Amino acid sequence: MVSVSPSSEGVEPTAFPTEYAVKNNASASQPRLLSVIIVSYNTRELLRACLESLRAQSFPNLEVIVVDNASQDGSAEMVAVEFPEVQLIANRKNLGFGAGCNQGLRIARGRYALLLNADIRTQPGALSRLVEFMESHPEAVACGGQLRYPDGRIQPSCATELTLWAVFCEQSGLAKLFPRTRLFGGYWRTWWHFNATIETEQVMGACLMVRRLQGEFPLFDEGYFLYCEDTDLCYRLRQTGGKIYYVHDAVFVHHLGASGESQRAEMVILYNRGKERFFCKFHGRWQARLCRLLNRAGALLRWLLGSVLTLATLGRVARFREYARTFWRVLWARTSPIPCENNARHRE
Repeated sequence: MVSVSPSSEGVEPTAFPTEYAVKNNASASQPRLLSVIIVSYNTRELLRACLESLRAQSFPNLEVIVVDNASQDGSAEMVAVEFPEVQLIANRKNLGFGAGCNQGLRIARGRYALLLNADIRTQPGALSRLVEFMESHPEAVACGGQLRYPDGRIQPSCATELTLWAVFCEQSGLAKLFPRTRLFGGYWRTWWHFNATIETEQVMGACLMVRRLQGEFPLFDEGYFLYCEDTDLCYRLRQTGGKIYYVHDAVFVHHLGASGESQRAEMVILYNRGKERFFCKFHGRWQARLCRLLNRAGALLRWLLGSVLTLATLGRVARFREYARTFWRVLWARTSPIPCENNARHRE
């Protein structure tokens, strides 16, 4: 049996923080059916809406844990004052998404844990539906709900396995040009209608429910600061023989990318590094290097596009200038060595 522990040879997880403030509610010791864990970073108003939507749920004995990653917009203070029933961990520095989730998972008392982005509003009945599904499908190690944009459009939130072909389609623009084809839009299933419950290779970490395995919740690899930690976790969970499901009738509204809208270049760089780490960890160094090459080629293509559009409009369109600047930064982002582990450990 393959372990779902993220720690492995050659991959060093981020150390658990020694300095953080914890506010526990009075009933924290009671056993729970469900724990909801939210990692927040400078999304105070969206976090408030997220917590209000959870408070409105008719779900008994719900445990809600907020892990704030050193927000500077008063998010932690807002939670402490307006939501006294919530357990709050206020970190003194930004530890990253996976490390923040792990903090919540370590103290969660539920039979199931739902990892939820701070920019999500839970729709009526969604929590009950996910728990009901997990209760009736013991083979399921994880599941995720249907995510929708605020305007009601369905957001692709379940994917097939991450491959170099998927990276090529993404970076070449083919996935965006031909989203309705299985050949080019296969990774995020953009050719599909998302109106049925199916088994899938992965669900988005923005809304991911997991069950305890041998008494403990599976943890994220903290070597990912942001992005692809959910891909890694789902991959490891499937290696144990468990199944992952997309549950279409558990609906959540997602304001995609709220924490990073003003830092697009940094977000793209972290996403690219996450993909490279995933390939190196599970498929070897040569695939990681090819992924890095595809990422840089994609950045070059987008910088050229932004530059041409900027020149064609004589620099008068701000979004074209910003687009070119963003991908120039991505193109020349500092590279860092990616520790690769022994792949045999994942094939035992």
